[in-house]
Amino acid sequence: MTDDQKKKLEQKLWSIANELRGKMNADEFRDYCLGFIFYKYLSERLCDFADKILHNDDPSLNYATLDEQDEAVQEMLDALQEDALEELGYFLKPSELFSNLAQRGAHKDTDSEDKDADIVVDRFILGDLQEVLNNIERSTMGTESEDDFDHLFEELDLNSSKLGRDPDARNVLIAKIMLHLDSIDFAIHDSESDVLGDAYEYLIGQFAAGAGKKAGEFYTPQAVSTVLAKLVTHRKSRLKSVYDPTCGSGSLLLRVAKEVGKDNIGHFYGQEMNRTTFNLARMNMILHGVHYRDFDLKQDDTLENPQHIDERFDAIVANPPFSAQWSAKKIFESDDRFAQYGKLAPGSKADFAFVQHMLYQLDDNGTLAVVLPHGVLFRGAAEGHIRRYLIEERNWLDAVIGLPANIFFGTGIATCILVFKKCRENPDNILFIDASAYYEKGKKQNYLKSEQIEDIIAAYDNRLEIDKYAHVAPMVEIAENDYNLNIPRYVDTFEEEAPIDLAAVTQELKQLDNDMAELDKTIQGFCNELGIEAPL
Repeated sequence: MTDDQKKKLEQKLWSIANELRGKMNADEFRDYCLGFIFYKYLSERLCDFADKILHNDDPSLNYATLDEQDEAVQEMLDALQEDALEELGYFLKPSELFSNLAQRGAHKDTDSEDKDADIVVDRFILGDLQEVLNNIERSTMGTESEDDFDHLFEELDLNSSKLGRDPDARNVLIAKIMLHLDSIDFAIHDSESDVLGDAYEYLIGQFAAGAGKKAGEFYTPQAVSTVLAKLVTHRKSRLKSVYDPTCGSGSLLLRVAKEVGKDNIGHFYGQEMNRTTFNLARMNMILHGVHYRDFDLKQDDTLENPQHIDERFDAIVANPPFSAQWSAKKIFESDDRFAQYGKLAPGSKADFAFVQHMLYQLDDNGTLAVVLPHGVLFRGAAEGHIRRYLIEERNWLDAVIGLPANIFFGTGIATCILVFKKCRENPDNILFIDASAYYEKGKKQNYLKSEQIEDIIAAYDNRLEIDKYAHVAPMVEIAENDYNLNIPRYVDTFEEEAPIDLAAVTQELKQLDNDMAELDKTIQGFCNELGIEAPL
Protein backbone atom coordinates (compact mmCIF):
# COMPACT_ATOMS: atom_id res chain seq x y z
CA MET A 1 0.00 0.00 0.00
CA THR A 2 1.39 3.40 -1.00
CA ASP A 3 1.73 6.36 1.38
CA ASP A 4 -1.12 8.07 -0.43
CA GLN A 5 -3.36 5.03 0.04
CA LYS A 6 -2.44 4.89 3.72
CA LYS A 7 -3.34 8.54 4.12
CA LYS A 8 -6.71 7.99 2.45
CA LEU A 9 -7.37 5.03 4.77
CA GLU A 10 -6.56 7.13 7.81
CA GLN A 11 -8.80 9.96 6.65
CA LYS A 12 -11.67 7.57 5.92
CA LEU A 13 -11.38 5.98 9.37
CA TRP A 14 -11.34 9.42 10.97
CA SER A 15 -14.44 10.38 8.99
CA ILE A 16 -16.24 7.26 10.23
CA ALA A 17 -15.06 7.96 13.77
CA ASN A 18 -16.66 11.39 13.70
CA GLU A 19 -20.06 9.86 12.96
CA LEU A 20 -19.92 8.46 16.49
CA ARG A 21 -19.04 11.76 18.12
CA GLY A 22 -22.57 13.00 18.87
CA LYS A 23 -22.72 14.16 22.48
CA MET A 24 -19.61 12.24 23.50
CA ASN A 25 -16.34 13.76 24.55
CA ALA A 26 -13.16 12.75 22.72
CA ASP A 27 -12.10 9.86 24.96
CA GLU A 28 -15.58 8.31 24.92
CA PHE A 29 -16.05 8.18 21.17
CA ARG A 30 -12.41 7.08 20.89
CA ASP A 31 -13.20 3.95 22.90
CA TYR A 32 -16.17 3.02 20.69
CA CYS A 33 -14.41 3.69 17.42
CA LEU A 34 -11.17 1.89 18.29
CA GLY A 35 -13.14 -0.97 19.85
CA PHE A 36 -15.08 -1.57 16.62
CA ILE A 37 -11.90 -1.35 14.53
CA PHE A 38 -10.27 -3.88 16.83
CA TYR A 39 -13.24 -6.26 16.53
CA LYS A 40 -13.00 -6.00 12.73
CA TYR A 41 -9.27 -6.71 12.90
CA LEU A 42 -9.80 -9.80 15.09
CA SER A 43 -12.39 -11.07 12.63
CA GLU A 44 -10.23 -10.57 9.56
CA ARG A 45 -7.15 -12.01 11.28
CA LEU A 46 -9.06 -15.14 12.30
CA CYS A 47 -10.68 -15.51 8.88
CA ASP A 48 -7.30 -15.24 7.17
CA PHE A 49 -5.80 -17.80 9.59
CA ALA A 50 -8.69 -20.25 9.18
CA ASP A 51 -8.81 -19.94 5.36
CA LYS A 52 -5.14 -20.88 5.08
CA ILE A 53 -5.83 -24.09 7.01
CA LEU A 54 -9.06 -24.88 5.13
CA HIS A 55 -7.48 -24.31 1.71
CA ASN A 56 -4.89 -26.98 2.41
CA ASP A 57 -7.75 -29.52 2.29
CA ASP A 58 -10.21 -27.83 -0.04
CA PRO A 59 -9.47 -24.52 -1.85
CA SER A 60 -13.21 -23.96 -2.38
CA LEU A 61 -13.89 -23.60 1.35
CA ASN A 62 -14.16 -20.17 2.93
CA TYR A 63 -14.40 -19.75 6.67
CA ALA A 64 -16.87 -16.86 6.55
CA THR A 65 -19.45 -18.93 4.63
CA LEU A 66 -19.24 -22.21 6.58
CA ASP A 67 -22.62 -23.60 7.71
CA GLU A 68 -22.39 -23.96 11.47
CA GLN A 69 -25.44 -26.27 11.50
CA ASP A 70 -23.61 -28.91 9.47
CA GLU A 71 -22.15 -31.65 11.74
CA ALA A 72 -19.05 -32.06 9.57
CA VAL A 73 -18.48 -28.31 9.71
CA GLN A 74 -18.89 -28.35 13.48
CA GLU A 75 -16.07 -30.89 13.79
CA MET A 76 -14.00 -28.66 11.55
CA LEU A 77 -14.76 -25.66 13.77
CA ASP A 78 -13.72 -27.53 16.90
CA ALA A 79 -10.33 -28.29 15.35
CA LEU A 80 -9.94 -24.74 14.08
CA GLN A 81 -10.81 -23.34 17.49
CA GLU A 82 -8.05 -25.35 19.10
CA ASP A 83 -5.52 -24.12 16.53
CA ALA A 84 -6.73 -20.52 16.75
CA LEU A 85 -6.50 -20.40 20.54
CA GLU A 86 -2.96 -21.73 20.35
CA GLU A 87 -1.80 -19.36 17.62
CA LEU A 88 -3.99 -16.26 17.92
CA GLY A 89 -5.25 -16.54 21.48
CA TYR A 90 -8.99 -16.16 20.71
CA PHE A 91 -11.76 -17.62 18.53
CA LEU A 92 -14.80 -16.41 16.58
CA LYS A 93 -17.39 -18.58 14.85
CA PRO A 94 -18.27 -17.67 11.24
CA SER A 95 -21.57 -16.13 12.33
CA GLU A 96 -19.64 -13.93 14.78
CA LEU A 97 -17.32 -12.39 12.21
CA PHE A 98 -17.53 -8.61 11.89
CA SER A 99 -18.46 -8.72 8.21
CA ASN A 100 -21.28 -11.21 8.69
CA LEU A 101 -22.76 -9.22 11.57
CA ALA A 102 -22.38 -5.92 9.70
CA GLN A 103 -24.16 -7.34 6.65
CA ARG A 104 -27.00 -8.67 8.81
CA GLY A 105 -27.45 -5.25 10.40
CA ALA A 106 -27.57 -3.05 7.32
CA HIS A 107 -27.00 -2.86 3.58
CA LYS A 108 -26.11 -0.24 1.01
CA ASP A 109 -29.07 0.97 -1.04
CA THR A 110 -27.50 1.17 -4.49
CA ASP A 111 -30.72 2.52 -6.01
CA SER A 112 -30.85 5.58 -3.77
CA GLU A 113 -29.73 8.92 -5.17
CA ASP A 114 -29.63 10.48 -1.71
CA LYS A 115 -26.04 10.15 -0.46
CA ASP A 116 -27.18 10.75 3.13
CA ALA A 117 -29.76 7.99 3.01
CA ASP A 118 -27.96 5.24 1.13
CA ILE A 119 -27.77 2.81 4.05
CA VAL A 120 -30.78 0.73 4.99
CA VAL A 121 -30.85 -0.79 8.48
CA ASP A 122 -32.28 -4.29 8.21
CA ARG A 123 -32.47 -5.66 11.72
CA PHE A 124 -31.64 -5.14 15.39
CA ILE A 125 -28.08 -6.39 16.03
CA LEU A 126 -27.05 -4.73 19.31
CA GLY A 127 -27.85 -7.85 21.33
CA ASP A 128 -25.94 -10.05 18.87
CA LEU A 129 -22.98 -7.65 18.94
CA GLN A 130 -22.82 -7.64 22.73
CA GLU A 131 -22.95 -11.45 22.75
CA VAL A 132 -20.13 -11.68 20.20
CA LEU A 133 -17.88 -9.33 22.20
CA ASN A 134 -18.56 -11.39 25.33
CA ASN A 135 -17.83 -14.59 23.41
CA ILE A 136 -14.44 -13.33 22.27
CA GLU A 137 -13.44 -12.90 25.90
CA ARG A 138 -15.07 -16.21 26.93
CA SER A 139 -13.21 -18.10 24.20
CA THR A 140 -9.93 -17.35 25.97
CA MET A 141 -10.94 -18.56 29.43
CA GLY A 142 -8.57 -21.17 30.80
CA THR A 143 -5.98 -20.47 28.08
CA GLU A 144 -2.64 -18.65 28.10
CA SER A 145 -4.22 -15.56 26.54
CA GLU A 146 -6.99 -15.15 29.12
CA ASP A 147 -5.32 -12.19 30.87
CA ASP A 148 -4.74 -10.44 27.55
CA PHE A 149 -8.45 -10.50 26.59
CA ASP A 150 -10.09 -10.25 30.02
CA HIS A 151 -12.71 -7.42 30.00
CA LEU A 152 -11.11 -6.05 26.85
CA PHE A 153 -14.39 -4.65 25.49
CA GLU A 154 -15.80 -3.35 28.77
CA GLU A 155 -15.72 0.29 27.58
CA LEU A 156 -18.14 -0.48 24.72
CA ASP A 157 -21.41 0.22 26.52
CA LEU A 158 -23.94 -0.45 23.76
CA ASN A 159 -26.76 0.72 26.03
CA SER A 160 -25.33 4.21 26.51
CA SER A 161 -27.79 7.02 25.77
CA LYS A 162 -24.90 8.87 24.14
CA LEU A 163 -25.23 6.46 21.21
CA GLY A 164 -28.89 7.36 20.78
CA ARG A 165 -32.03 8.24 22.69
CA ASP A 166 -33.43 4.67 22.58
CA PRO A 167 -32.30 1.16 21.52
CA ASP A 168 -33.58 1.60 17.97
CA ALA A 169 -31.64 4.85 17.48
CA ARG A 170 -28.52 3.24 18.92
CA ASN A 171 -28.94 0.25 16.64
CA VAL A 172 -29.24 2.46 13.55
CA LEU A 173 -26.01 4.31 14.41
CA ILE A 174 -24.00 1.16 15.20
CA ALA A 175 -25.29 -0.71 12.13
CA LYS A 176 -24.26 2.17 9.87
CA ILE A 177 -20.82 2.49 11.48
CA MET A 178 -20.19 -1.24 11.11
CA LEU A 179 -21.24 -1.22 7.46
CA HIS A 180 -18.91 1.72 6.77
CA LEU A 181 -16.02 -0.08 8.46
CA ASP A 182 -16.84 -3.31 6.65
CA SER A 183 -16.17 -1.59 3.32
CA ILE A 184 -12.55 -0.82 4.26
CA ASP A 185 -9.74 -3.20 3.36
CA PHE A 186 -7.37 -3.47 6.33
CA ALA A 187 -4.76 -5.28 4.17
CA ILE A 188 -4.40 -8.12 6.67
CA HIS A 189 -2.72 -10.23 3.97
CA ASP A 190 0.13 -7.73 3.57
CA SER A 191 2.72 -9.16 5.95
CA GLU A 192 5.30 -6.58 4.84
CA SER A 193 3.21 -3.62 5.93
CA ASP A 194 1.56 -2.51 9.15
CA VAL A 195 -1.18 -0.52 7.43
CA LEU A 196 -3.81 -0.93 10.12
CA GLY A 197 -1.31 -0.46 12.93
CA ASP A 198 -0.21 2.85 11.45
CA ALA A 199 -3.83 3.92 10.93
CA TYR A 200 -4.67 2.96 14.51
CA GLU A 201 -1.77 5.09 15.79
CA TYR A 202 -2.98 7.95 13.60
CA LEU A 203 -6.46 7.73 15.13
CA ILE A 204 -5.08 7.65 18.67
CA GLY A 205 -3.15 10.82 17.85
CA GLN A 206 -6.29 12.47 16.45
CA PHE A 207 -8.28 11.55 19.54
CA ALA A 208 -5.47 12.90 21.73
CA ALA A 209 -5.62 16.24 19.91
CA GLY A 210 -9.23 16.64 21.08
CA ALA A 211 -8.84 15.23 24.56
CA GLY A 212 -7.08 18.21 26.17
CA LYS A 213 -5.30 17.43 29.42
CA LYS A 214 -6.56 13.84 29.38
CA ALA A 215 -4.44 13.15 26.27
CA GLY A 216 -1.32 12.94 28.40
CA GLU A 217 -2.76 9.88 30.09
CA PHE A 218 -2.59 7.76 26.97
CA TYR A 219 -0.52 9.39 24.24
CA THR A 220 3.06 10.53 23.69
CA PRO A 221 3.55 12.57 20.50
CA GLN A 222 5.08 10.47 17.77
CA ALA A 223 8.20 12.62 17.41
CA VAL A 224 9.01 12.33 21.13
CA SER A 225 8.33 8.58 21.01
CA THR A 226 10.76 8.31 18.10
CA VAL A 227 13.52 10.16 19.96
CA LEU A 228 13.09 7.93 23.04
CA ALA A 229 13.04 4.77 20.91
CA LYS A 230 16.17 5.76 18.99
CA LEU A 231 18.01 6.54 22.23
CA VAL A 232 17.32 3.17 23.89
CA THR A 233 18.09 1.21 20.70
CA HIS A 234 21.26 3.18 19.98
CA ARG A 235 23.76 0.80 18.32
CA LYS A 236 21.54 -2.19 19.11
CA SER A 237 19.77 -4.45 16.65
CA ARG A 238 18.09 -6.77 19.16
CA LEU A 239 16.61 -6.43 22.64
CA LYS A 240 15.73 -9.15 25.12
CA SER A 241 13.05 -6.94 26.63
CA VAL A 242 11.56 -3.45 26.62
CA TYR A 243 9.52 -1.93 29.46
CA ASP A 244 7.29 1.10 29.99
CA PRO A 245 6.06 1.56 33.60
CA THR A 246 3.39 4.10 32.54
CA CYS A 247 2.59 2.60 29.16
CA GLY A 248 -0.62 4.49 28.28
CA SER A 249 -1.82 3.20 24.90
CA GLY A 250 1.44 1.29 24.38
CA SER A 251 2.70 3.67 21.68
CA LEU A 252 6.19 4.00 23.20
CA LEU A 253 6.69 0.23 23.33
CA LEU A 254 5.55 -0.11 19.74
CA ARG A 255 7.81 2.74 18.60
CA VAL A 256 10.79 0.83 20.01
CA ALA A 257 9.59 -2.18 18.02
CA LYS A 258 9.60 -0.03 14.87
CA GLU A 259 13.23 0.87 15.43
CA VAL A 260 14.58 -2.69 15.70
CA GLY A 261 11.63 -4.73 14.37
CA LYS A 262 9.13 -6.42 16.68
CA ASP A 263 10.65 -9.84 15.86
CA ASN A 264 13.95 -8.58 17.31
CA ILE A 265 12.45 -7.91 20.74
CA GLY A 266 12.10 -10.87 23.05
CA HIS A 267 9.32 -9.51 25.25
CA PHE A 268 7.27 -6.36 25.85
CA TYR A 269 6.39 -5.33 29.40
CA GLY A 270 4.20 -2.50 30.59
CA GLN A 271 2.03 -1.26 33.43
CA GLU A 272 -0.80 1.25 33.33
CA MET A 273 -2.99 2.52 36.15
CA ASN A 274 -5.99 3.72 34.10
CA ARG A 275 -8.27 0.79 33.20
CA THR A 276 -9.58 2.29 29.97
CA THR A 277 -6.08 3.12 28.74
CA PHE A 278 -4.85 -0.32 29.78
CA ASN A 279 -7.49 -1.89 27.51
CA LEU A 280 -6.40 0.42 24.71
CA ALA A 281 -2.78 -0.69 25.14
CA ARG A 282 -3.67 -4.39 24.95
CA MET A 283 -5.69 -3.82 21.77
CA ASN A 284 -2.82 -1.80 20.32
CA MET A 285 -0.27 -4.57 20.91
CA ILE A 286 -2.46 -7.28 19.37
CA LEU A 287 -3.45 -5.08 16.44
CA HIS A 288 0.24 -4.40 15.67
CA GLY A 289 0.87 -8.11 15.40
CA VAL A 290 2.65 -8.63 18.73
CA HIS A 291 1.90 -12.22 19.75
CA TYR A 292 -0.02 -12.58 22.99
CA ARG A 293 2.84 -14.63 24.46
CA ASP A 294 5.30 -11.82 23.72
CA PHE A 295 3.74 -9.07 25.79
CA ASP A 296 2.84 -8.77 29.44
CA LEU A 297 0.81 -5.68 30.33
CA LYS A 298 -0.61 -5.17 33.82
CA GLN A 299 -3.11 -2.73 35.27
CA ASP A 300 -2.08 -1.19 38.59
CA ASP A 301 -0.25 1.72 40.19
CA THR A 302 3.41 1.23 39.26
CA LEU A 303 4.92 3.02 42.27
CA GLU A 304 2.56 1.58 44.86
CA ASN A 305 2.18 -1.93 43.44
CA PRO A 306 4.76 -2.79 40.74
CA GLN A 307 3.84 -5.93 38.79
CA HIS A 308 7.19 -6.82 37.16
CA ILE A 309 9.48 -6.12 40.07
CA ASP A 310 11.65 -9.22 39.60
CA GLU A 311 12.37 -8.47 35.93
CA ARG A 312 15.37 -6.60 34.53
CA PHE A 313 15.09 -4.86 31.18
CA ASP A 314 17.38 -4.09 28.24
CA ALA A 315 15.47 -0.95 27.35
CA ILE A 316 13.11 1.25 29.35
CA VAL A 317 11.10 4.13 27.87
CA ALA A 318 8.64 6.29 29.75
CA ASN A 319 6.59 9.46 29.72
CA PRO A 320 5.26 9.40 33.30
CA PRO A 321 2.67 11.95 34.44
CA PHE A 322 4.54 15.18 35.13
CA SER A 323 4.98 16.00 38.83
CA ALA A 324 2.21 13.62 39.87
CA GLN A 325 1.36 13.01 43.49
CA TRP A 326 2.23 9.71 45.19
CA SER A 327 1.95 8.43 48.75
CA ALA A 328 5.70 8.62 49.63
CA LYS A 329 4.91 6.37 52.62
CA LYS A 330 7.64 5.81 55.17
CA ILE A 331 7.56 2.08 54.37
CA PHE A 332 9.10 2.92 50.99
CA GLU A 333 12.30 4.00 52.74
CA SER A 334 13.09 0.28 53.08
CA ASP A 335 11.86 -0.59 49.57
CA ASP A 336 14.79 -1.88 47.48
CA ARG A 337 13.88 0.59 44.72
CA PHE A 338 14.39 3.64 46.97
CA ALA A 339 16.39 2.57 50.04
CA GLN A 340 19.90 3.23 48.68
CA TYR A 341 19.19 6.91 48.01
CA GLY A 342 18.50 7.85 51.62
CA LYS A 343 15.59 10.09 50.56
CA LEU A 344 12.20 9.62 48.97
CA ALA A 345 10.88 11.85 46.22
CA PRO A 346 8.37 14.34 47.70
CA GLY A 347 4.74 13.25 47.76
CA SER A 348 3.77 16.24 45.63
CA LYS A 349 6.22 15.36 42.84
CA ALA A 350 6.74 11.72 41.91
CA ASP A 351 9.15 12.40 39.01
CA PHE A 352 12.24 11.00 40.72
CA ALA A 353 10.24 8.15 42.26
CA PHE A 354 9.55 6.93 38.71
CA VAL A 355 13.24 7.34 37.83
CA GLN A 356 14.30 5.34 40.90
CA HIS A 357 11.78 2.62 40.10
CA MET A 358 13.00 2.32 36.51
CA LEU A 359 16.69 2.33 37.42
CA TYR A 360 16.03 -0.52 39.84
CA GLN A 361 14.67 -2.57 36.96
CA LEU A 362 17.24 -1.50 34.35
CA ASP A 363 19.65 -4.26 33.35
CA ASP A 364 23.37 -3.60 33.78
CA ASN A 365 23.80 -3.18 30.02
CA GLY A 366 20.46 -1.47 29.45
CA THR A 367 19.41 2.08 28.55
CA LEU A 368 16.64 4.18 30.09
CA ALA A 369 15.18 7.25 28.36
CA VAL A 370 12.47 9.19 30.20
CA VAL A 371 10.58 12.45 29.56
CA LEU A 372 10.36 14.73 32.60
CA PRO A 373 9.58 18.36 33.45
CA HIS A 374 12.56 20.74 33.74
CA GLY A 375 12.10 20.98 37.49
CA VAL A 376 13.93 17.69 38.01
CA LEU A 377 17.10 19.36 36.72
CA PHE A 378 17.39 21.98 39.44
CA ARG A 379 14.87 21.52 42.28
CA GLY A 380 16.51 21.14 45.68
CA ALA A 381 15.64 19.34 48.94
CA ALA A 382 15.02 15.59 48.48
CA GLU A 383 15.11 15.85 44.70
CA GLY A 384 18.47 17.61 44.79
CA HIS A 385 19.79 14.89 47.08
CA ILE A 386 18.58 12.10 44.75
CA ARG A 387 19.99 13.90 41.70
CA ARG A 388 23.41 14.27 43.33
CA TYR A 389 23.44 10.62 44.39
CA LEU A 390 22.63 9.45 40.85
CA ILE A 391 25.54 11.47 39.45
CA GLU A 392 28.19 11.51 42.17
CA GLU A 393 27.73 8.07 43.71
CA ARG A 394 26.31 6.00 40.83
CA ASN A 395 27.35 7.94 37.74
CA TRP A 396 24.34 6.63 35.80
CA LEU A 397 23.21 9.83 34.05
CA ASP A 398 24.47 9.84 30.46
CA ALA A 399 22.67 12.76 28.79
CA VAL A 400 20.22 15.62 29.32
CA ILE A 401 18.21 16.73 26.27
CA GLY A 402 16.05 19.84 26.32
CA LEU A 403 12.88 19.66 24.18
CA PRO A 404 10.76 22.53 22.80
CA ALA A 405 7.80 23.85 24.75
CA ASN A 406 4.21 23.02 23.78
CA ILE A 407 4.86 19.70 22.05
CA PHE A 408 2.64 17.65 24.39
CA PHE A 409 -1.16 17.62 24.32
CA GLY A 410 -2.72 19.27 27.34
CA THR A 411 0.35 21.15 28.60
CA GLY A 412 2.59 23.82 27.17
CA ILE A 413 5.53 23.36 29.54
CA ALA A 414 9.02 22.69 28.27
CA THR A 415 10.29 19.19 29.00
CA CYS A 416 13.54 17.27 28.89
CA ILE A 417 14.73 13.74 28.25
CA LEU A 418 17.12 12.10 30.72
CA VAL A 419 19.16 9.15 29.45
CA PHE A 420 20.57 6.72 32.01
CA LYS A 421 22.99 3.82 31.68
CA LYS A 422 24.52 1.73 34.46
CA CYS A 423 27.57 0.89 32.34
CA ARG A 424 28.42 4.11 30.53
CA GLU A 425 30.80 4.35 27.60
CA ASN A 426 31.65 7.92 28.69
CA PRO A 427 31.81 7.87 32.49
CA ASP A 428 33.87 11.09 32.71
CA ASN A 429 31.19 13.45 31.37
CA ILE A 430 27.51 14.14 30.80
CA LEU A 431 26.19 15.30 27.44
CA PHE A 432 23.83 18.29 27.31
CA ILE A 433 21.73 19.00 24.22
CA ASP A 434 19.51 22.07 23.95
CA ALA A 435 16.99 21.35 21.17
CA SER A 436 14.38 23.70 22.64
CA ALA A 437 14.59 26.23 19.80
CA TYR A 438 14.39 23.70 16.97
CA TYR A 439 10.79 22.85 16.10
CA GLU A 440 7.95 23.54 13.70
CA LYS A 441 4.88 25.48 14.79
CA GLY A 442 1.55 23.68 14.47
CA LYS A 443 -2.01 24.96 14.92
CA LYS A 444 -2.21 23.80 18.53
CA GLN A 445 1.07 22.03 19.29
CA ASN A 446 4.64 22.48 18.16
CA TYR A 447 6.28 19.42 16.63
CA LEU A 448 9.66 18.05 15.58
CA LYS A 449 10.45 17.32 11.94
CA SER A 450 12.41 14.20 11.04
CA GLU A 451 15.61 16.19 10.42
CA GLN A 452 15.34 17.81 13.86
CA ILE A 453 14.99 14.36 15.41
CA GLU A 454 18.05 13.19 13.47
CA ASP A 455 20.01 16.22 14.72
CA ILE A 456 19.32 15.20 18.32
CA ILE A 457 20.35 11.59 17.69
CA ALA A 458 23.47 12.64 15.75
CA ALA A 459 24.52 14.93 18.60
CA TYR A 460 24.00 12.10 21.07
CA ASP A 461 25.81 9.58 18.86
CA ASN A 462 28.87 11.74 18.14
CA ARG A 463 29.04 13.44 21.55
CA LEU A 464 30.58 16.57 20.07
CA GLU A 465 30.68 20.20 21.12
CA ILE A 466 28.17 22.04 18.92
CA ASP A 467 27.95 25.80 19.39
CA LYS A 468 24.68 26.83 21.07
CA TYR A 469 23.35 23.25 20.79
CA ALA A 470 25.45 20.63 22.59
CA HIS A 471 28.08 20.55 25.31
CA VAL A 472 30.03 17.66 26.81
CA ALA A 473 30.34 18.63 30.47
CA PRO A 474 33.14 16.97 32.45
CA MET A 475 32.12 15.69 35.87
CA VAL A 476 34.13 18.43 37.59
CA GLU A 477 31.93 21.04 35.86
CA ILE A 478 28.81 19.26 37.13
CA ALA A 479 30.23 19.31 40.67
CA GLU A 480 31.14 23.01 40.38
CA ASN A 481 27.48 23.67 39.56
CA ASP A 482 26.51 21.76 42.71
CA TYR A 483 24.83 19.09 40.55
CA ASN A 484 22.33 21.56 39.20
CA LEU A 485 21.57 20.34 35.66
CA ASN A 486 19.71 23.37 34.36
CA ILE A 487 20.61 23.27 30.67
CA PRO A 488 21.49 27.00 30.20
CA ARG A 489 24.33 26.50 32.70
CA TYR A 490 26.00 24.20 30.18
CA VAL A 491 24.75 25.20 26.72
CA ASP A 492 25.08 28.94 26.08
CA THR A 493 22.41 29.92 23.58
CA PHE A 494 22.80 33.67 24.17
CA GLU A 495 22.76 35.60 20.91
CA GLU A 496 24.73 38.88 21.01
CA GLU A 497 23.02 41.85 19.44
CA ALA A 498 24.78 43.49 16.53
CA PRO A 499 27.12 46.32 17.73
CA ILE A 500 25.67 49.83 17.47
CA ASP A 501 27.67 52.47 15.53
CA LEU A 502 27.12 55.47 17.79
CA ALA A 503 28.80 57.89 15.35
CA ALA A 504 26.40 56.85 12.61
CA VAL A 505 23.44 57.21 14.96
CA THR A 506 24.61 60.75 15.88
CA GLN A 507 24.83 61.73 12.21
CA GLU A 508 21.37 60.27 11.57
CA LEU A 509 19.89 62.33 14.44
CA LYS A 510 21.54 65.50 13.13
CA GLN A 511 20.13 64.88 9.67
CA LEU A 512 16.66 64.32 11.15
CA ASP A 513 16.93 67.67 12.99
CA ASN A 514 17.86 69.43 9.73
CA ASP A 515 14.97 67.77 7.90
CA MET A 516 12.54 68.84 10.66
CA ALA A 517 13.75 72.43 10.48
CA GLU A 518 13.05 72.54 6.75
CA LEU A 519 9.55 71.12 7.30
CA ASP A 520 8.85 73.72 10.00
CA LYS A 521 9.75 76.52 7.53
CA THR A 522 7.40 75.06 4.90
CA ILE A 523 4.51 74.78 7.38
CA GLN A 524 5.16 78.36 8.59
CA GLY A 525 4.89 79.63 5.00
CA PHE A 526 1.54 77.89 4.45
CA CYS A 527 0.17 79.31 7.69
CA ASN A 528 1.27 82.88 6.78
CA GLU A 529 -0.58 82.60 3.45
CA LEU A 530 -3.73 81.47 5.28
CA GLY A 531 -3.40 84.13 7.94
CA ILE A 532 -3.35 81.66 10.82
CA GLU A 533 -0.96 80.98 13.65
CA ALA A 534 1.62 78.24 12.93
CA PRO A 535 1.37 75.14 15.22
CA LEU A 536 5.08 75.26 15.99
